[in-house]
Amino acid sequence: MKNRLLFGAILIFMIAFFGLVLSFENLEKPAKTTQQIQISKKKMPADHHKFESLKQHFTSPQQVTEACLTCHNGRGNEIMENAHWNWLQTDTLPEKGIMQVGKKNVLNNFCDGTGSNEGLCMTCHIGYGWNNKDFDFKDPKNIDCLICHDNSGDYKKEKGKAGYPPQNLDLIKIAQNIGYPGNKNCGICHFYGGGGNNVKHGDLEKALLNCKREVDVHMNNETNMLCTDCHTTDNHNIKGNLYTVAANDNNRITCDQCHSGKPHTSTLLNNHFNKVACQTCHIPEYAKISPTKIFWDWSTAGKLKDGKYFEEATDELHKYDSGHGSSVYGKNLKPEYTWFNGEADFFLIEDTIKTDTLDLNILNNNLYHRKSKIYPVKVMRGKQIYDKKYKQLILPKLFGPKGSGAYWSDYDWHASAQKGMEYNGKTYSGEYGFIDTRSYWLINHMVAPAKEALSCTECHSKNGRLETLTGFYLPARDGSRILDTIGIFAIIGAILGVIIHAILRLKSKKTIEQ
Repeated sequence: MKNRLLFGAILIFMIAFFGLVLSFENLEKPAKTTQQIQISKKKMPADHHKFESLKQHFTSPQQVTEACLTCHNGRGNEIMENAHWNWLQTDTLPEKGIMQVGKKNVLNNFCDGTGSNEGLCMTCHIGYGWNNKDFDFKDPKNIDCLICHDNSGDYKKEKGKAGYPPQNLDLIKIAQNIGYPGNKNCGICHFYGGGGNNVKHGDLEKALLNCKREVDVHMNNETNMLCTDCHTTDNHNIKGNLYTVAANDNNRITCDQCHSGKPHTSTLLNNHFNKVACQTCHIPEYAKISPTKIFWDWSTAGKLKDGKYFEEATDELHKYDSGHGSSVYGKNLKPEYTWFNGEADFFLIEDTIKTDTLDLNILNNNLYHRKSKIYPVKVMRGKQIYDKKYKQLILPKLFGPKGSGAYWSDYDWHASAQKGMEYNGKTYSGEYGFIDTRSYWLINHMVAPAKEALSCTECHSKNGRLETLTGFYLPARDGSRILDTIGIFAIIGAILGVIIHAILRLKSKKTIEQ
C-alpha cells in the first residue's frame, strides 16, 4: 500500500512538472483590480452667467479671450509658453543637438506639413488667425480659450478659416457655459487629425466618447474617465508626448502612474514589465470601431473626370479622391512592435534622403538601453513628393485658392512644390518624384479588459506577434541547438533523478525491513 502511494506521488509530480514546462497558458492571471479609480466630476468654482464681462455683445472671439483674461490674469502667459500654442518645443535630437521641433517644422506622411498650409492646418490650433508667417504668438488675444473650455457643446472651429469659429455662433452663451476640459474638447482636434475620424492615430476616435469597456477600459460609459485624469495639467502644460513631434523622454505619461510597476499577482508577469510595456499585452488590437488610415499614396492624386474632382471607394477600406490619391484603411488591427527607450529623432526638410524607404520619425530601438521596452505601434506607410535632384522631401502647398499653386485647387505638383518650398525658404530643383515613407505612432489607447490581454503563446511561439522583432533570444520562438539540447537533457535528468531517487529509497526501505 505504501509503495503504491509513493509511486502515485511520483506520477503526480511528473504530471505537474510537465504541465508547468509545456503550458505557460496557466500562469497566474493579472490581479483583479481591487481599487477602482473614482472620477470626481469637477465643477467650476464660479457661475460664469453672473459675470458682467461675459454678458456683453461679442463681435469677435478675441473679445471673449480678453474678457476671460480680465479675471484669469497670467493664464495667457502660461498658454504662450507651451507646445499646444507654439507647435514647437525645445528638444535634443541625437545628431542635431538642441533645437526647436514640433508640428511647425516636422514633416509627416499625412498632409506633409504646415508651412504654407496654415489656413487649413490651424483649424486644430488653439488660436485665432494663424494663416501666414505674420501671426503674432505674443498677443494673448489670439488665444482660443473656448476650444478647450466650452461646456455648452456648441463651440467649434470653421474648416479652412485659420482657427476662427463660424460667425453665427452664440458667443455669449458659450462664454457663460465654460468649465474644465472634457473628452469632447480634447477630441475636437485629437480624434480628427489627418483629415477625418480616427484617420491618424488609430486608437483615438469619437467612439471613445460613448463606448463599452471592451473598447477601452478607461474611456467608457462605466468608468467614464477624462483625458485629463492621465494627461494631468500644471499651469496649462498638458502632460504627454507624441513621438511624431516630440523627441525626449520628458513630460511623459506612463501606466505605472496609477497601476505601479507590479500590478499582477504573478512574479513572472511583473518581471516582464522590465522589458515589455503594459500596452504591448493590454492592447491586442486597435481601430476597434472606425477604420484608420494605414497607407496613403500621393503619387496617384490628380486624376479628374471631365476635368473635375471626383472620389470613389471600392469598399470601406479602399478609397480614392483626386486631391489625396489612393488610401488604404484598416480595422481591428494587430499592432506592429518595436523596441523603444523614450527618445526619438526626425527627418527634417533640410535632411538628405539616403534610403529607398524613408523613416520620418525614428524611435530609438536600442534594446540594450536601460529604459528600452517593447511597445505596440501603428506604422503609417505612404508615398510622398520629394526633390529627385537634391534628395530632400518637398513640403508642397496644398491649401489655397485657385491660381495660387495650391495642389487641391490647381492639381499641379510642380507649381505646388515650387510654392511650398519657396514659402519655407528652401530650394526646389524642378525635378520631383515620390518616395516610400513610414511613420511610427505608439498605441496607448483602446486598452482591453484584463481577460482579453495577450496570452503567453501569442509572443512565445513561432510566427507569433514578435516574429520580426529580432536581436534577442525569446523562449519558444527562437531555437539554439546547444541551449535546447542542454535544456532537454536537464529536464530528462531531473525526471530520472526523481525516479532513481524514489527507487533507491524503496530498495533501501526493503533492505532495512528485511
